[in-house]
Amino acid sequence: MPAGTASPGHGWQGRWASEEDTQAFAARLAASPAITHATLTLQGDLGAGKTTLVRHLLRALGVRGRIKSPTYAVVEPHSAADSPAMPEGQPLQIWHFDFYRFNDPREWEDAGFRELFASPGLKLVEWPERAGEFLPVVDMEIDIQPDDMTSHASTDLDDTRRTVRATALTDTGQRLLEALG
Repeated sequence: MPAGTASPGHGWQGRWASEEDTQAFAARLAASPAITHATLTLQGDLGAGKTTLVRHLLRALGVRGRIKSPTYAVVEPHSAADSPAMPEGQPLQIWHFDFYRFNDPREWEDAGFRELFASPGLKLVEWPERAGEFLPVVDMEIDIQPDDMTSHASTDLDDTRRTVRATALTDTGQRLLEALG
């Protein structure tokens, strides 16, 4: 289980020692009813584990089949027909965005994402800073970094260790933060 602490109104901070910790974090987020209409940003360097977190979250929400990174497509839509987060018979719509390849924030506007962000469902955004001020209200920021506490003589097993910070920016984000508590 990932070690971490939550502070009301401030955020959650902890460490993931393994991919199983990432999966447990994702499962706690997925268990919150607030996840069904939220916008989460995922920050961290290349290889930090943003897409791994998204895959675990999508699986916990009931997405089946192949889950691929939207690095080249910019957005990958998903639908969870049997999501435990939704009433029976109602699918959960999810959009996974990756703005890494944006060279100018206006590309967000040109791509027509305003309607997707206004629609019901979960939006997961990697590299949000590349959308600039065009990105709508974000409910929670999740920052993932390699764990600085890992010794310099690290082994391959230490490569999965991460320091994670989740910050609630809205009431929806606060409800998600409570699920991490």
